[in-house]
Amino acid sequence: MKYVSKPMNKIDGIDIAMGKPVYTDDLQTGRNALIVKLKRSPYPFAKIKSIDKAIAEKVPGVVAVYTYEDVPQIRFTIAGQSYPELSPYDRLILDRYVRYVGDEVAIVAAKNEEAANKAIALIKVEYEILEPVLDFEKAIGNPSEVHPEDNVDVMIDTGFDKKNNIVSVHDIGYGDVEEELKKCPVLVEGTYYTQAQAHAMMESYRAYSYIDEYGRLTIVSSTQVPFHVRRIIARALDIPKSKVRVIKPRIGGGFGGKQTAHVDPFVAFVTFKTGLPAKLVYNRKESFSASNSRHAMRVKVRMGSDLDGNIKALDVQGLADTGAYGEHGPTVFTLVGSKTLPLYNKTVACRYSAKAVYTNKMSAGALRGYGATQGTFAVESTMDKLAEKLRMDPTDIRLKNIINQGEYSEMLDGSTKDSPVQLKSSTLNECIKRGKENIEWDKKFPRVKVSANKVRGVGMAVTMQGSGIAGVDVASAILKLNNEGFFTLFLGSTDMGTGSDTTMLQIAAEILDLPADKFTVHSADTDISPYDTGSYASSTAYVTGNAVEKAAMNMRSEVLRCGKKILNASDEEIEFLDGKIFTKEKSITIDELAHHLFSTGERQQLVTEGTFSGKVSPPPFLAGFAEVEVDMETGKIELINYVAEVDCGTPLNPNIARIQTEGGIVQGIGMAMYEDVRYTEDGRMITDTFMQYKIPSRKDIGNVKVEIVPSYEPTGPFGAKSIGEVVINTPLPAIANAVYNAVGVRVCDLPITPEKVFMGMMKNFLEE
Repeated sequence: MKYVSKPMNKIDGIDIAMGKPVYTDDLQTGRNALIVKLKRSPYPFAKIKSIDKAIAEKVPGVVAVYTYEDVPQIRFTIAGQSYPELSPYDRLILDRYVRYVGDEVAIVAAKNEEAANKAIALIKVEYEILEPVLDFEKAIGNPSEVHPEDNVDVMIDTGFDKKNNIVSVHDIGYGDVEEELKKCPVLVEGTYYTQAQAHAMMESYRAYSYIDEYGRLTIVSSTQVPFHVRRIIARALDIPKSKVRVIKPRIGGGFGGKQTAHVDPFVAFVTFKTGLPAKLVYNRKESFSASNSRHAMRVKVRMGSDLDGNIKALDVQGLADTGAYGEHGPTVFTLVGSKTLPLYNKTVACRYSAKAVYTNKMSAGALRGYGATQGTFAVESTMDKLAEKLRMDPTDIRLKNIINQGEYSEMLDGSTKDSPVQLKSSTLNECIKRGKENIEWDKKFPRVKVSANKVRGVGMAVTMQGSGIAGVDVASAILKLNNEGFFTLFLGSTDMGTGSDTTMLQIAAEILDLPADKFTVHSADTDISPYDTGSYASSTAYVTGNAVEKAAMNMRSEVLRCGKKILNASDEEIEFLDGKIFTKEKSITIDELAHHLFSTGERQQLVTEGTFSGKVSPPPFLAGFAEVEVDMETGKIELINYVAEVDCGTPLNPNIARIQTEGGIVQGIGMAMYEDVRYTEDGRMITDTFMQYKIPSRKDIGNVKVEIVPSYEPTGPFGAKSIGEVVINTPLPAIANAVYNAVGVRVCDLPITPEKVFMGMMKNFLEE
């Protein structure tokens, strides 16, 4: 291959490195947009008794002040998901109830920031303070009902029970788990707690809006899901979708946070009411405390095996804290089971049952890994417990039990009870073997003492994810041959800095056998771009990539058809190579073909389309290996080495795949060791700046080695699968297992801090 699976530079890399003004806030310059600010609740749960905006409205420069009395009374969800959404319609643009510290109370639109901030301070609000639900383990059946209103709606009922603060219930599995566990001579179990994690992307949440020359509401947004934002805004404002346009420029990171429309409804409402351009840019504190985070969870695991280490039964029970609103609540916690249980497909019985519940904290939402991260921590920690009890090497017990290429599992996406899906691509067994070699497992497992007070341990874990949502995600791509002989590739997907525009170009370039400078990529504008469900669920490489492959194949056929006609050749004579259509005697370049079509020939525009929606979601796999050094006098942990062996099918661009892996591993290290969204006893977030919220720096991550161990996925474009999310999952259990192997302390509630390790060592010492 000339272009696919080659390390092509990102097509926007130089522009980004040079700091050219290409992001949302840069693009609104010159529109004289109103500055939008939001007054927020100081209480975790309250009802507004009265609100006085008269003085605020008189502040010079203030154009409008809006409260819950001014907004449409149509509930909606801000989750960027395909219609009909699983997330409940439990929001208004502004509500009389406020459900967490930071919830929106009023909107101020002013000509400058100073006036907006002054007006915010002058809005007088009287609250009826209500008893909040702050502990998600006490949410079900709590006397306080987080959503007491009567007009909350669900499009698809997944066990929604607002009186008991239950957003959703999920049960999947096969076989009789309880009976099989009774038969197992070896049984291990554990209860694990994973914390809320902030997205901490560089570009905070932001959008601006205006009325275009045709009277349509246009929103320019830093979003992963422009088509979903269009639908959300149309519902929230009760206007036709045809009256809304959403444009997505480059975005400075999303990690799932921008799969939720946090700021868009507010600017859209202001422009809709005033007719004036408006913009809202969250500061860093708002991005931390008034957006969303990863779901905090409790995951209980029971695992049973025979004496040879063959796992016979696996039971996983989850409880997810979805916060004040249910966006993504019914979907995130499903992946806790659906992205872990298929890994061990030789079980006689397995089960995953879980509930997502409301609390009076900031909402949880989508974050890279989307539930698989939490499930992997719990299941892979338990796997090491089982290995220890059986006195087996953790790598060996996984090799014995993992799903292999050619095998089936009714837990894989796309399966039905009577028709399990076959795994058509996997090198996970090779990933384990390669990682074991690269970390020098046999020399270091379980521990090596390096000084009087320091010991090193190694740990490992495996994981899987998906490639889009089977039967749900859909993407289209359009290719247009321009009159100057170059192609425009129109996409509806979002490049979040991941390089997806580049990899999509590589697919088209490979099929049309043309260099990158023969293509320009346009994405994503709901008026111009073809439909794409959005860049989430690890869908772009597989779902959008398949659509691009179809569009490019169709364009290749069209080019050959036209070239054959111009050259007066038969199907057997004509060929297409290196940008030329030729026979043994004659040839014509793409440039000449375009000139002929537009100027001297048929006056024909060549436009082709490709649409793809997968029936399966081929899983990528990863084996992660960690080496840590623990100070036995203080509990301090230092990550020395991390090895990641990745099966993403055929890597469309090895450099981009490697960088994606490194970035995901760093985020996983952060969740394992440092990051923790924390609240005071009265429900106020205290980790709302980078001074309080610790993310790993380069000095914290040790030596990271990434190796791609390719497979070939026959349903993917050129054999590709996803890579975006699978890379974040293994650091949590691998580091936890390494710490345990080093000092005998198993930390089951993340993050793994020196204090927890030290106290664990003291407990072990006292018990000896």
